[in-house]
Amino acid sequence: MVRALVQSFRSLALKIASYGVMHLIVAILVAYALTRDWRLALAVGIAEPIVQTLAYSIHDRVWHRIERRRMLSNVEEAAEAFTARLSAMDLAEQQRSHGHAGHSHALPREFPRDLRQVALKTVTYCVMHFVVAVSVAFALTGDIRIALAIGIIEPLVQTVFFTVHDRVWNRIEARKAARAADKVATA
Repeated sequence: MVRALVQSFRSLALKIASYGVMHLIVAILVAYALTRDWRLALAVGIAEPIVQTLAYSIHDRVWHRIERRRMLSNVEEAAEAFTARLSAMDLAEQQRSHGHAGHSHALPREFPRDLRQVALKTVTYCVMHFVVAVSVAFALTGDIRIALAIGIIEPLVQTVFFTVHDRVWNRIEARKAARAADKVATA
């Protein structure tokens, strides 16, 4: 149990650290491209990713909870569909469970991947990133035009990198989980 908690914390810390490094590099390059001033680019590029990394970890935790609740909901729905299929849940039980009789418990033919969830996660990340980027850039430059330019361009570039980072990290985690499952299966 303790080992699993330590491993989970280590994995989260590595994910946040790798995101932070990626964010730092992109922020400095975008700030320099817009200001042509290395000192200002370094200031924005260092301060903004620190604030963004904190905001990202909160954002990621919130989405993890949303996805976990959604998975639990799907499991419950599948269990109800299965029991209804076996006639273990009568019409009265369906009404009690859902408050109406018209709810179908037929098993779906397929469980498609919900791309809306991924898109919504990316959009909420982009909005959060915009607000933080403009705020930090304005606090450091005092120029609203530069702050808005950084706030618009930098999050768009970061959002692309965020999506790639998230997908790569999920693949790494899936490989680790598959290896752990293989170890358990062969033991």
